[in-house]
Amino acid sequence: MQQDSKPAVKVWDLLVRIGHWSLVAGIATAWFIHGKWHEWVGYAVLGIVVVRVLWGLVARGSSRYARFSQFVRPPARTLDYTRQILAHQEPRHLGHNPLGGWMIVALLLTIIGVCASGWLYTTDTYWGEKWVEELHEALTNVLLALVALHVGGVIFSSWRHGENLVTAMIHGRKRAAGERDIA
Repeated sequence: MQQDSKPAVKVWDLLVRIGHWSLVAGIATAWFIHGKWHEWVGYAVLGIVVVRVLWGLVARGSSRYARFSQFVRPPARTLDYTRQILAHQEPRHLGHNPLGGWMIVALLLTIIGVCASGWLYTTDTYWGEKWVEELHEALTNVLLALVALHVGGVIFSSWRHGENLVTAMIHGRKRAAGERDIA
């Protein structure tokens, strides 16, 4: 990846970064464990998502890139961005690009679905119901596919714009916006 002399600016705040990596750890842990611990990790993951959704609605000031209104773009704008990618002319976004913004929404909603279906399976009413178990498994598979697409998008954007988005999600900084970039 190319190095740039532009100064680094804070993009992702501590809450977003801790939440992101806690979700990574929680989802990976839930995949490998079963029983009561699986349930408790699921509750923790759901709690992280609730905090992230609330933060996405109320974040202000230096946390502007955490707000959904900053990165969830209308479908027409997202389609236009997709066309720009295909033409190798997409601008770099300081926060999430339009496709990345919708990926965040898809991931959060799918995690909520996985957690809700998992919780339903623990209730007296739905314990042992095959359709609830199958729904939980299907949503988990959708989540894994979305995670794979998310990681692929991060790798692609990192390569295309010459910056390491994984380390940016660790320390929270990216290089400052240039003339073609969208802040």
